[in-house]
Amino acid sequence: MMAETIRLCEPAKVPGGRRPSGPAQNARFRFADTRIIGRLDKGLKRKLNTGVVLAFIAGLLFLFARPDYRQGEPSLRGRPAKDFAFTLDGKPTRLSDLHGKVVLLNFWATWCPPCVDETQSLNQLQHRIAPLGGTVLGVSVDEDPQAYNDFLKTYGISFPTYRDASKQIPLSYGTTMYPDTYVITRSGRLDRKIVGAQDWTGPDMTAYINSLLNEK
Repeated sequence: MMAETIRLCEPAKVPGGRRPSGPAQNARFRFADTRIIGRLDKGLKRKLNTGVVLAFIAGLLFLFARPDYRQGEPSLRGRPAKDFAFTLDGKPTRLSDLHGKVVLLNFWATWCPPCVDETQSLNQLQHRIAPLGGTVLGVSVDEDPQAYNDFLKTYGISFPTYRDASKQIPLSYGTTMYPDTYVITRSGRLDRKIVGAQDWTGPDMTAYINSLLNEK
């Protein structure tokens, strides 16, 4: 706890060096005691508040430093990917129609800066894996169709994408923050959940996706 000066009310002296007694003296001592306790209470509260903040920051640093946060969440591995209906090129489609492909299901939005940051990387990934039996499938949560369509044109989105203004598809996967990507194997099972924007062309990510593409 930080050192804090505590000022006390010292009783006044009377001639002869004697100190006053009686109710007035007792009241002054009670007043001094109250001030001491009040100051200590404030210092204790400050110390507790500081401790809570430091613990919260330490928890965040621990979370961000964990490999499963940076590289993905393996706890979902092996679970069947939840099927859902959507429209692609004007035709009704389901996620299950992509069975046999490695699918990177990417939840995103035009108003999300990290989503914008990884757009070109996703475009490059789509060009690389499409001939190998893989695909990026984007699901936007934009409510504004004009903003969505303008974004597709501006950034030359090359991977298939669908706008889900209701947000029901990402919610069914447990996603509330964007971007969020679920990697789905050829057998239609989840392999990893990857939180946040990524460099989808980096060596580690390339090796990981290649390992899934090589599975038959």
